[in-house]
Amino acid sequence: MNIAIVGVGLLGGSFALGFRSVENDHYFIGVDTNEDHARTAKKLGIVDHIMHFTQAVKAADLIVLATPVNVITRQLPEVLDHIQNGSVVIDLGSTKSTFCKTVEQHPKRAHYIACHPIAGTENSGPEAAFSGLLKHKQMIICDRDRSDKELVKKMVNIFKKFDMHISYMNSTEHDRHIAYVSHLSHISSFALGLTVLDKERDEKSIFAMAGSGFSSTVRLAKSSPDMWAPIFSQNAGNVSEALGAYINLLTRFKEIIDEGQEEESYMLMKKANEIRRVLSGLEKG
Repeated sequence: MNIAIVGVGLLGGSFALGFRSVENDHYFIGVDTNEDHARTAKKLGIVDHIMHFTQAVKAADLIVLATPVNVITRQLPEVLDHIQNGSVVIDLGSTKSTFCKTVEQHPKRAHYIACHPIAGTENSGPEAAFSGLLKHKQMIICDRDRSDKELVKKMVNIFKKFDMHISYMNSTEHDRHIAYVSHLSHISSFALGLTVLDKERDEKSIFAMAGSGFSSTVRLAKSSPDMWAPIFSQNAGNVSEALGAYINLLTRFKEIIDEGQEEESYMLMKKANEIRRVLSGLEKG
């Protein structure tokens, strides 16, 4: 099978390396507008060959779109225009409803499967890719009723070779939920990083006092703006709603602290501790 990886960074590169680790008889074609990334991906063995976008799409049985979400929106209709019969197109983007609406009326819509792997790191580029990134992670497939059943079955079998957990969701519902559990986390981390950088000009003091709690909370602030700025724009309504709820709670915490309401502070944190039970249940499931 010829597999085109469009965007040979963390997600695209990790998909290719992970696939290679379970099946090594496929040919991987890399596409990337960043020539350095393309060369590095080939040097690292992520892909076998570098091709132009349209050529790669025409030559591939599986096309994986792993570019920023604003780029995927532009690329997806063009990919469907050029694919051969029997080919399947997936994306690995963090939003879904815009993609699904963009190709809703495309005659080859059934060849597209909207996918979101719940996986990633704060690093980017082909050097950040590794074969185990997707292993045991959640793969959400959106609006599967709009995709060819046999192609969905084919991709599910591939994802299961990564030991991924498969779930299905409406694309609109997906974007609403992911704003709370992913997009808001990144905004919080960016905001925390900016707050500390603005307040503390002496970097030595920051690093001397920063413990594991700060490091883990601000880790996502190292994520690529090239990827996240378009995500926030594309999912703006849901992100704004999640951010508004978060700001209200931050304001409440500030009021409690300003007023010295330690008991109220304790009760809010105790309530927040419930997240431990929820996440523990998800991990066991």
